[in-house]
Amino acid sequence: MEIDNLLKQVNFIKEIDKIKYIQRKTKLFNSDRNENDAEHSWHLAMMAIVLAEHSNEKIDLLKVIKMVLIHDIVEIDAGDTFIYDTVKNHTNTDEESLAANRIFGILPQKQAEELIEIWKEFEKGETNEAKFAKSMDRFEPLLQNTSNNGGTWREFNVDYAKVYEKKKEIKKGSETIWKYSEALINESVEKGILIKN
Repeated sequence: MEIDNLLKQVNFIKEIDKIKYIQRKTKLFNSDRNENDAEHSWHLAMMAIVLAEHSNEKIDLLKVIKMVLIHDIVEIDAGDTFIYDTVKNHTNTDEESLAANRIFGILPQKQAEELIEIWKEFEKGETNEAKFAKSMDRFEPLLQNTSNNGGTWREFNVDYAKVYEKKKEIKKGSETIWKYSEALINESVEKGILIKN
């Protein structure tokens, strides 16, 4: 039984290596290189550790870290959907659910069930942990785009209204980080790196 579990866990570890090849639209800070999903997830985990004190509510930090580390694993099968995509919705899809069941299903049943539940909790965004995890997920690309002179906003002609609409999700997890983010968004308009129609 023990060796059976270990073999499943090792297979899962090998499978999730594929997340390193999933390219995101956003670029690394002050860079023209696209970030991959593994880098994104690691960065969110570090952000959650460093910024946890700014959560609106008391949170289970370990659960938040698990959420941000696993939230994009489904993109191994489903691919990355750009948050400002006008064709494909950036919300939980059947495709992502199938991916979650397949990929986490490689693990021993108890672990698989736990990670699928944590992934679903993140997607729903209703618990304190999910709200804070989602705020990290929205905050990181904002910092990247402001460091890259508009980054993907300029590249894909994303205007202020769309950015503001997507980024206000940060407020649900952290009022403090939202105030900072809102100031960054407005400053980006003043600098001309974000267009206000």
